[in-house]
Amino acid sequence: METAQARAVGVLGAGRMGLPVIGHLVRAGFPVVVHDADPGKRPAVTGNGAEFAKDPGDLAERCGTVLACVGYEEQLAGIMLGGGSPGGDGKGMLQRLHAGSLVAVLSTVSPAFMRRLDAAAAPHGVDVVDAPVCRGSQAADAGQLLSLVGGTEAAAARFTPVARAYSSDVVRLGDVGAGQVGKAVNNLILWACLVADHEGLALAHRFGVDTDQLRAALRMSSAANHALDNWGNQTMAWAEDDMRIAADMAAEAGIALPQGALNREVCRVLKSRRYRLEDYGH
Repeated sequence: METAQARAVGVLGAGRMGLPVIGHLVRAGFPVVVHDADPGKRPAVTGNGAEFAKDPGDLAERCGTVLACVGYEEQLAGIMLGGGSPGGDGKGMLQRLHAGSLVAVLSTVSPAFMRRLDAAAAPHGVDVVDAPVCRGSQAADAGQLLSLVGGTEAAAARFTPVARAYSSDVVRLGDVGAGQVGKAVNNLILWACLVADHEGLALAHRFGVDTDQLRAALRMSSAANHALDNWGNQTMAWAEDDMRIAADMAAEAGIALPQGALNREVCRVLKSRRYRLEDYGH
């Protein structure tokens, strides 16, 4: 009988992060099968040396490890747990995967959802790890992502060789959900730094200081941070979803995140104004 380890690696989602992951997996020697809801992604997928599956069920049948790189938790729930495919039979991917398969969630979702997914997978003999990635799209292109893993020691060890194809660093933080906790904290701090960068550079702009020159100097100072290094490349498309997850986690834990709540509102303003320092505070 063919083992789960012998089957292909599947990837759900061929977006900005998923596509480079696919390329790195292929170059590392893994047979890769991909499904994306947009059939227009097929040429990019096959151009990277992977096969394009017609639907999630086809991917589940052919793969022993599945990496989920979809955008939102609701999408992932529909695919994995069922009820998300119009015209389908209502079965989720967990019901279609072979026993012994492994699902790794690279998407940023809540720890609570990961625990729900893990509980739903257990009766089918499917292992689950959360493995959200950090460092952004440029690191994805270079294969230099950081993977934060949550899952049993055995499942994490089994997944690590796959993660190493696109990650320079793989860190297990604990059981299922721990990786998403780490990603939520990472994003909470990231957006706080970005807001502080905007406030500081807006202040400099109002006093007539060249902000590009100042930013270069700050990157050599105690004010250095990743958001400053990556200035202008963060679209803030995911800021609201990231901050919502952190707020929900805080509510579940019964603690307040006053700076996080404030930064969530500031990020909304910055996103709508497209980083224009001259408009900051208007």
